[in-house]
Amino acid sequence: MRLFTSIVFCSLVIGVSSEGWYSFFKEAAQGAWDLWRANWHMLEANYRNSNRYFHARGNYDAAQRGPGGIWAAKVLSNTRQYLQGLLSHYYFGSSSSVLDDLELNRKAEEWGRSGKDPNHFRPDGLPEGY
Repeated sequence: MRLFTSIVFCSLVIGVSSEGWYSFFKEAAQGAWDLWRANWHMLEANYRNSNRYFHARGNYDAAQRGPGGIWAAKVLSNTRQYLQGLLSHYYFGSSSSVLDDLELNRKAEEWGRSGKDPNHFRPDGLPEGY
């Protein structure tokens, strides 16, 4: 637990530039909200093969906020990825299809954080409201 806390603290210190702590935390909170909203839309849409689009879109929206948004997107996405990997390993063993799916989600998240268009992952037929 101390290691995790140290990593989070160090990444905060490194991630903060001359813009100041307030703007960084504001961007981080807004980025976390963007990720939550994308996850909510994914659950609401309940559309087949749309998870990569929503992961990319949430990370894209968070990254548009600035350094704090990028930091929040990385931390939250990596935490989600770690927990999903842990749970899938516990329930399904080392299933290669589950691990492949996690890897594809990670690539979609990185795509969105890099500023590339998340519509690259948009499945055909997904309603326009998303």
